[in-house]
Amino acid sequence: MARPDRRDLGLLALRVGTGAVLAAHGSQKLAGRFGGGGIEGTTAAMEAMGFHPPRHSAVAAGLGEAGGGALLALGLATPAAGAAAAGAMAGAVAVHAPAGFFAQGGGYEYPAFLGFTAAAIGLAGPGRYSVDHLTRHCFDRPWTVALAFAGSALAAAAVVGRRARGRRVVVDPDAT
Repeated sequence: MARPDRRDLGLLALRVGTGAVLAAHGSQKLAGRFGGGGIEGTTAAMEAMGFHPPRHSAVAAGLGEAGGGALLALGLATPAAGAAAAGAMAGAVAVHAPAGFFAQGGGYEYPAFLGFTAAAIGLAGPGRYSVDHLTRHCFDRPWTVALAFAGSALAAAAVVGRRARGRRVVVDPDAT
C-alpha cells in the first residue's frame, strides 16, 4: 500500500465529520433521533415555515441531510451526496436568512457552512480512503458532478422560490 497522503487523510476527516453532523441532523427530521421532531414534527415545522407541500419538504430535507451525510461519510456517490446535502442546506439558509448571518442570532451561518463544506467535498472528490475509491469511482464520474449539482441547484431554487412566493401571499394577501 502506498504511503498515506495527507490530503486523503484530510478529506477523510472532513468527509466523516461533516457527514456525521449532517446525518445526525437529518435523522432528527426523519426519525426523531437526538431529540428531533421526527417526520410529523418536521412536517409541522415545514408548514409553519411556508414550505409546500410540507410533508414532501420534510422528507426531502431529511433525506438530503441524513442520506447525503451518510454517503459523504462513506465517500460513496460523493458528487451526489455533496449536492444533496448542499441543496438541503440552501433551504435552511433561506429560512434563517431574515435573522442575518450569525447563528448566535438565529442566522444562516451554520447551514451555510455545512452546505459549502458538503459542496466542496462533492466537487473535490472523496479521496483515496473512500468507498468510491474502492469501487473505482463508478458513482463518481465527471458527468455525475455536473448532473448532481445542476439538479440540486434547480430543485433548491424551485423549493425556495415556491416558499418565497407563498410567504408573500401570506404576509400581504393583496400583493399581485
